[in-house]
Amino acid sequence: MITQTSNRPLFQRPLWVALFALTASIAWGWAYPLIKLGFAEFQITPDMTGSKMLFAGVRFSMAGLIVLMLAKSSRREMQLKEKGSWWFLLLFTLLNTTLHYTFFYIGLSYAEGARSAILNSLSVFVVVIFACVFFKTDKMTLPKVIGCVMGFAGILALNLGEENSGQFTLMGDGMIILNALCGAAASLLTRGLSKRVDIFVGTGYSLFFGGLLLVLPGLLMHGTLPQFTILGVVYLILLVAISTIGFSLYNKLLTCNPVGKVAIFNSLIPVVGAVTSCICLGETFYWKYVIAGGLSAAGIYVINRARK
Repeated sequence: MITQTSNRPLFQRPLWVALFALTASIAWGWAYPLIKLGFAEFQITPDMTGSKMLFAGVRFSMAGLIVLMLAKSSRREMQLKEKGSWWFLLLFTLLNTTLHYTFFYIGLSYAEGARSAILNSLSVFVVVIFACVFFKTDKMTLPKVIGCVMGFAGILALNLGEENSGQFTLMGDGMIILNALCGAAASLLTRGLSKRVDIFVGTGYSLFFGGLLLVLPGLLMHGTLPQFTILGVVYLILLVAISTIGFSLYNKLLTCNPVGKVAIFNSLIPVVGAVTSCICLGETFYWKYVIAGGLSAAGIYVINRARK
């Protein structure tokens, strides 16, 4: 048993899969407060849609450029493996970066970071369900059904409680849900991307060109970054690092393992996002965050326990 595990590629060894997936999830959890802090430092207000797209575009194009430079320096194949694969790369780019983060940045401006983090966990359970539909390596089981039901119950728990604890809004919660669905769809397409281009190169292309597709409309909408501060630049650099590390690890794991096995680790994101948002942003920590986060965490536990 030890020999078989040691002979597996690094990204397929259970311990390293867990470590890399947790690293990506924790990093993405920190993005929630950092984006809001970045908006504040650059003086980007909720109604400045063009500026939000510009801010996001700069972040992702920089992250993509770093990934591509690292891929080039490690002598990875930069070309597409098949002619005509550009359309698949474009679709992945739109879902993984452009549309995904257009919805995310708009939604985060109108919803609390903690609430958005938990609501975004919807993508985890959507991926688990659809992976069972589209991939033979993922089978639907009773524990998966129970885990997904618990996760969805956590989402519903967000809209329970006192009137002043937050209700569903189209521009806030609605945008975060669309963002989650785009992220889920992109996760399902990752394995197909790896058949058409080296996955690290594909990740770099999707971040770089997806970022540019955010910058251009942002500029056309007269978006600006009204104020530059050292702290604001630090927040932006941290967000670039989160994208570079998170997407590189996560996309590679998706190509080497059952999609549901990797995606389910993202249930940690809402826990990290909710806690860090309340600590860093001074947001009110409502009791329903505990219930929603607990149900999401329980869902991940039930599904992972069944895999052993």
